[in-house]
Amino acid sequence: MQDKPLRRWLNNLIGKHGRRSVLVKALSERDRRRVLRHFMALDSSDRLLRFGTQLPDEQVSKYVGKLDFANDIVFGVYNRLFQLVGVGHLAFTSKEAHPDSIHYTDKEKVAEFGVSVSSSARGQGVGTRLFERAAIHCRNVDVDTLYMQCLSSNRTMMHIAKKAGMEIHREYGEADAHLHLPPPSPSSVLAEALEEQVAKIDYAVKRNTRAALKWLAPKK
Repeated sequence: MQDKPLRRWLNNLIGKHGRRSVLVKALSERDRRRVLRHFMALDSSDRLLRFGTQLPDEQVSKYVGKLDFANDIVFGVYNRLFQLVGVGHLAFTSKEAHPDSIHYTDKEKVAEFGVSVSSSARGQGVGTRLFERAAIHCRNVDVDTLYMQCLSSNRTMMHIAKKAGMEIHREYGEADAHLHLPPPSPSSVLAEALEEQVAKIDYAVKRNTRAALKWLAPKK
């Protein structure tokens, strides 16, 4: 990854070819219900790609119920209708969870990332933007190794991993990719802070617009 996070963020904000920019916001406890709705809407094949297995609704509900918004970071992308169309889960774990990490880092923690995108938002760069936000957050909290596990058949994630320059290992139908990140810089810290502030404003506008439309809608 080129170490120009601020320029990359500004380019993403402007968008390309008139396409709407993708804003990534850190989610909190109040978003848990919408996170659950997002995962429940994934069909069996999408759940397989996200979790590595076709989780039934009950297991999906348990997974969302155990999300730790205090210690992990959950990122989201809302569309113009205030629907959560992309979720990225960044979890921090000890490097012992990945024995090979001793070859890549001397930090105590590494990060693991999983992402899902609604079918309505495919091809808009949502998954890539969620990954970029996760990577820059890792940098800024001094975690220099980011892991991503997925099925080798998950072409979208394989594309994101290759584009980011991740080292990919394939075994028994699964792929384990990792990325070594540079240390934080004033540019990376500023880029993340700006994105979060702009995403919060966008979130508030969409939420208030949705509330106003519901209030103005004719009563049945």
